[in-house]
Amino acid sequence: MRSRCRAEDDLLSPALHSRIEEVICELQQAPLDAVDEAIKKAQTDFAALPLPKRGKLYTFLDLVAVVGAVAFGLRGLFFQPFQIPTGSMQPTLFGIHYQQSEGNVNGGFGKVPGILHNLIYGTTRVYETHRGSEGYFQHIIESYAGRIFEYSELIIGNNRYRLPGNPRQVADYTGVLDRESFSPDEVICDGYMTVGDHLFVERVSMYISEPERGDIIVFNTEGLMVSGQKLTDIGGYYYIKRLAALPGDTVKIVDNQLYVRPAGESEFQRIQDLDPRFAKVYSMQGGYQGHLGNMGEYGFASGEEYTIAPDHYLMLGDNSNFSMDSRYFGPVPRKNLVGRAWFVFYPFSRRTGWVDRHDALPMPTGEAGESTFRPMFLQ
Repeated sequence: MRSRCRAEDDLLSPALHSRIEEVICELQQAPLDAVDEAIKKAQTDFAALPLPKRGKLYTFLDLVAVVGAVAFGLRGLFFQPFQIPTGSMQPTLFGIHYQQSEGNVNGGFGKVPGILHNLIYGTTRVYETHRGSEGYFQHIIESYAGRIFEYSELIIGNNRYRLPGNPRQVADYTGVLDRESFSPDEVICDGYMTVGDHLFVERVSMYISEPERGDIIVFNTEGLMVSGQKLTDIGGYYYIKRLAALPGDTVKIVDNQLYVRPAGESEFQRIQDLDPRFAKVYSMQGGYQGHLGNMGEYGFASGEEYTIAPDHYLMLGDNSNFSMDSRYFGPVPRKNLVGRAWFVFYPFSRRTGWVDRHDALPMPTGEAGESTFRPMFLQ
């Protein structure tokens, strides 16, 4: 009775509180030889009280609220879901991207039909052929955002083709900038547009240990500036990059190679010699291209020596040719770091599972397109 009273304290009137206490006191003061009768009387009196009714739906919703509170607490304290928004970490992690039909869009499940394919692999089919007589490429205009992807309009001759992706992505996967005309019924594109990788970010270790060189880390962009503008205004609130240099390290990029002189040491070393996780970044295979210099606003990207301030970290994207990173906004403060990328849970692909466990695909990276590299269309 007392526990019921406490559980519904905010629902009971003062008079009802007093009456419940009276019933409890009568039970406590009953002589030992009359305990059984006192319990029955207390139960009868308690049942007669006008207590709030707790229906099954109320109880269920109460349980949902408690479970939800615990789940959101775990999310905030331990594992936070995160969606990769852009291609700056390709091919380690993918944002929204195009895959050719012969690429690895079927993961380990084999071919599946229609809507199941879309759900399992996070894809939408992209197939278009040129209609009518021979047509010349005119231009691409950004159209509007759909439920999952943004769409652009490709204009060839007198025909308009509505295709998923921003203008740079559409130019890349259709190859229209490399040709002048399309013949009747010629295939313009044949593949899939795929959602960005969804992963869990592990936050606990950030509170008990320092981040390490080579870790892939999510951070917020508060206080970071690019060309006098807040990065939160021109980019997003959360970014994901690979940690390349620690507080006290001195860095420079020479001939597209990042060199680091660790704090307290006298010699520069190649980044891949300091941490083996950078070896694939310099493999020049599967879309990896090293760390490109002469980009951004910080002198270290043009060969000048730059020392990382205390409690700051140099964050660089694996897709160096298409990454807004510390070359543009500088080192990231420790307070901005959210957590380590941990586990990719959707969509199903070769990247599903523990983050950063795969080597580069054994094919030359080649020349950059408008927004990515051709090998990435196959991953």
